[in-house]
Amino acid sequence: MATLFSRIAAGEIPSYKVAEDDNFFAFLDISPLAPGHTLVIPKKEVDYIFDMEGELYKDFWHFAMKIARAMKLSIPCLKVGIAVIGLEVPHAHIHLVPMNSLDDINFSKPKLQLPADEMASIAGEISRHIK
Repeated sequence: MATLFSRIAAGEIPSYKVAEDDNFFAFLDISPLAPGHTLVIPKKEVDYIFDMEGELYKDFWHFAMKIARAMKLSIPCLKVGIAVIGLEVPHAHIHLVPMNSLDDINFSKPKLQLPADEMASIAGEISRHIK
């Protein structure tokens, strides 16, 4: 059975897509730590990020870098933080979180619930800055 993230990448479950190519998919976290919190996944189902094959792993980080650079241009923040936790969904993923303080990437704090129009606007703004 396909993972939740595979179903999102396949379009079976709606998402606020930020970017996509043949191998990877980026979309906004629906319960973000900060506005613009984005998840980056490989389309190939791999549970543990360090089980990814060498080229796929390298390309995964390169794709995430493009997203992070676009986020920095789109969202007022000092930096884009990175977290790889891998326990919530059995599908490798990178959290990219706009940060103005260390607390912005604290996963134990309450998550935000942003209106759909704001989520769509943020996703569109990040997408426009991807090179």
